[in-house]
Order: sequence, then C-alpha cells, then structure tokens
Amino acid sequence: MTILINKDTKVLVQGITGRSGRLQTENMLAYGTQVVAGVTPGKGGTSVQGVPVYNYVKEAVASHDINAAISFVPPPFAKDACFEIIDHKIPLLVLTTEGIPENDVLEIIQYGRLKGTRVLGPGTAGLISPGEAKIGAHPGRMYTKGEVGIVSKSGALSYEVGKNLTEAGIGQTTVVGVGGGPIWGFTQKDAVELFQQDDETKIIVLLGEIGGSMEDEAAAYIKAHVTKPVIAMIVGRAAPEGKSLGHAGAIIEGSKGTAESKAALLTAAGAKMATTPQEIIALIKELRM
Repeated sequence: MTILINKDTKVLVQGITGRSGRLQTENMLAYGTQVVAGVTPGKGGTSVQGVPVYNYVKEAVASHDINAAISFVPPPFAKDACFEIIDHKIPLLVLTTEGIPENDVLEIIQYGRLKGTRVLGPGTAGLISPGEAKIGAHPGRMYTKGEVGIVSKSGALSYEVGKNLTEAGIGQTTVVGVGGGPIWGFTQKDAVELFQQDDETKIIVLLGEIGGSMEDEAAAYIKAHVTKPVIAMIVGRAAPEGKSLGHAGAIIEGSKGTAESKAALLTAAGAKMATTPQEIIALIKELRM
C-alpha cells in the first residue's frame, strides 16, 4: 500500500496551460500518473500533452472520475480556484502556489476540512508513491518502491534523502512534502498517522526544520500512538535567533522552535535522531538487522 495516492489516482491539473502546469503535467504523465483533465478558464476545448482542458472544474468532473487535483493558479486567484476544487468534492488538493495571502490560506484549509478535502500545502513540492504515481515536482528517478515512508517540510530535502536511500538500496512507500509554511493544511502528524496505518510502511522518516511547532505535534502523536520505528532529522541547527532559512515557517524565537527543542521532544517520543542522510541510512540498516 501507499498513502494518499497510488496507480489508480486520477488527477486534475488546475492552471494546466501555464508554464509550470504544462511542465509538471508532462513529467507526471511520463512517470505514469493518470492525469485525466486540466482546467484553465478561457482555454476549454484545447489540450495539453493529450490531456483535455476545460474552462471549469464542474465540466471536468462531469466528464472524468477525478480523485486528486494539483493547482498552479497564481496567488491572487488561488482561493477561488481552491474553493472550486473543494466544492466539487475532490478529496486531495496539492497546492503548489507560494505567496498566497495568509487569510486566504486559512480560509482554504478550513473550507477543505469542512468539506472533506485534504489540502497539501501551500508551497508544496507535492508527493510521490514510487512505482505508482506522483503529483508534483519530485524527480521520479530519485525514488524506488520499498517500505520507508518519508514526510518533509522541504521538497529539496525529501529529494536528497530519497536519492540517498535509493542509492543505498532502500525503497519508499510514499514521500510527502508538506511545504514551507508558516501555515499548513496537511501536516507531519497527519502523514505519520497514515504511515502508522499503512501495512507496507515499516519505518517512518520525519524530516523537519527549525521554526513553528509542527514537529512538536508530531512528537506528541508518535509518543501516544505510533508503534513503528521513527527516524527524525531536524535541519537548521546553526541558525541564529529570528533568522528565516528560506521557508516562511523556519523562524525561531528564543528556545521555541529550535532544532534542539524539537530533537528533545522527538527523542522523548521514541524517535531515533539523525543529523545527515547517511545517518538515516545507517539507522535503517540497524533496524533491519
């Protein structure tokens, strides 16, 4: 099994005729993802890489069985576009857009929760279930099917760790990038919960960074509910107080949100801590012995 997506997932691309939409549609199709429809107002009746384009989501869902969507709509129009996805009961929305006003992000996430749509993002690189499907930017060649579930704030860090694991002969069930924050829909805790429930995921890898309390919430869940081995790595140990490291959520205030405080909570929850991808590999090999 995998979490969130698999080979049967049928995807709608919102903003498919833009540069990013076209590029990622081509990459997803090449990986084998079932991209069945696209939406760009005013472009209905055209196609991208053989995928039919519609003016509205309601037209796409009337013609296709769709159970996931990825949105490349620019920030000023993102809220209305996301609401259109949510209103048509698509259960997973991968929101790649960065720079959406925070009030809009809060409304999107809350509306999704009320209507039963999981919102991954904003600012997410997406997710990949190796050998099955990918929605987003994860380079397929860096991953291979296996038994390790990975959740990361940073897309780039999930690429690096996935590549290192694959080169070491360690495969993955699903790799999820939740985005850089500071506000998230789907969280690390949510991913850990799904990995705990997934029979094929034997080991969970949590990749965190300084700032916020997401790792703290994941640690509390791990301590109370998780029986599978968890390996965690927190980046940003050398960050000065108040410094942002690329991600909007990566800001520390005093002792809150530091790598040390997060590592302490995760250790107390039973997670094994690593400081490099190579240490993650070594810990996985130890667990397999």
